[in-house]
Amino acid sequence: MVVFPNCKINLGLRILDKREDGFHNLETIFYPIKICDALEIIKEDSSNNIQFTSSGNKIDGDETNNLCVKAYYLLKKDFPELPSIKMHLHKTIPIGAGLGGGSADAAFALQLINTKFKLNLSATQLSNYALQLGSDCPFFILNKPCIATGRGEILNEIDIDLSGNTAIIINPGIHINTGWAFSQLATFNGSSDKLDPANQTTWKNDFEPIVFNQYPEIKKIKDMLCNSGAYYASMSGSGSTVYGLFDKKAPSIPTFPSHYYVKTVQM
Repeated sequence: MVVFPNCKINLGLRILDKREDGFHNLETIFYPIKICDALEIIKEDSSNNIQFTSSGNKIDGDETNNLCVKAYYLLKKDFPELPSIKMHLHKTIPIGAGLGGGSADAAFALQLINTKFKLNLSATQLSNYALQLGSDCPFFILNKPCIATGRGEILNEIDIDLSGNTAIIINPGIHINTGWAFSQLATFNGSSDKLDPANQTTWKNDFEPIVFNQYPEIKKIKDMLCNSGAYYASMSGSGSTVYGLFDKKAPSIPTFPSHYYVKTVQM
């Protein structure tokens, strides 16, 4: 059985304050986009529990830290009858890029295991498991435009539709560590400057000044998209991906270095 985990962009990202548990309260709009990985799971008659392989973009780190593998063992703990499996992940979503690709893979792994082995978990139960894997993982269970608050796990579906628009997604191959980005936040904006789905002037990403200062190359991408006619351009999440939104068919865009990931997506 194969599924295709999609990623997301953030339409604005406000960091409100730091919580006592060390996390930050935030406010953002998650919007799913059609750039996908591929995830396959088949039953395996062995006692190895899980055999994990991957292709496409290189995944750094030990296999045991992969969120898809963690998703399997998270369910295995409560459903010990789960059989051993082979799991293969083909990565096309840029890694460490603010697109939530790893979180999407984890959420889709939970859903795929639930479906394939008939665990009969509800969307709410799947979301609770997803939150144990990452703050934005529950979004990919819902996978519809929504405002996210709290750590990003409190989701309220909203009526915002970018269909008919074109998005240009650009990633320069720079890996931004999310923990580092949060550690650089010296001040917080508070709740007075609320994010309004209907007002693009409120779609500000609080990580941009931090990341742009450290990586001017990323700011240059945003400037180029704006100069190409994007009605809105922003960094997604804590970076390093930058996207531009165009009302209709996207115009010809500037030439970027060959190692950049450049994708045009019909919304």
